[in-house]
Amino acid sequence: MILKIERLPHNRHLPQYQTSGAAGMDLCAAVSEPIVLGPLERALIPTGIKIELEHRYEAQIRPRSGLSIKHGITLINCVGTIDEDYRGEVCIPVVNLSNETYAIQPDERVAQMIIARVEQAQIEVHAELSETVRGAGGFGHTGK
Repeated sequence: MILKIERLPHNRHLPQYQTSGAAGMDLCAAVSEPIVLGPLERALIPTGIKIELEHRYEAQIRPRSGLSIKHGITLINCVGTIDEDYRGEVCIPVVNLSNETYAIQPDERVAQMIIARVEQAQIEVHAELSETVRGAGGFGHTGK
């Protein structure tokens, strides 16, 4: 799979896998000054890149676990999807869920991007679906 990247003028760091076994490549904040987020504040962080995905692939944007657990910085939409036909700048919608102010620094690694294969389903409407042991049980039906 080839990921084509267009580097915008404000980009200083291309996405990068940090280890040979990493599933996600880190995305950096392409900003010239810190972006300060107070508690519950949101911001859209530019990365300075555009991407072109191959047919039947998506890019998933996910939070970085260290930022989430140490500072309460996560993604507004939990996991973002970039469709194969999107050609705009990749931006990261972050939120500060902590009780403290946090400053996103220039070039800071703010999210990770995973490239995944996608299948589009054919929709069939049925009067009933097959039964299973679980049935409609959900949202904690097996315990905590």
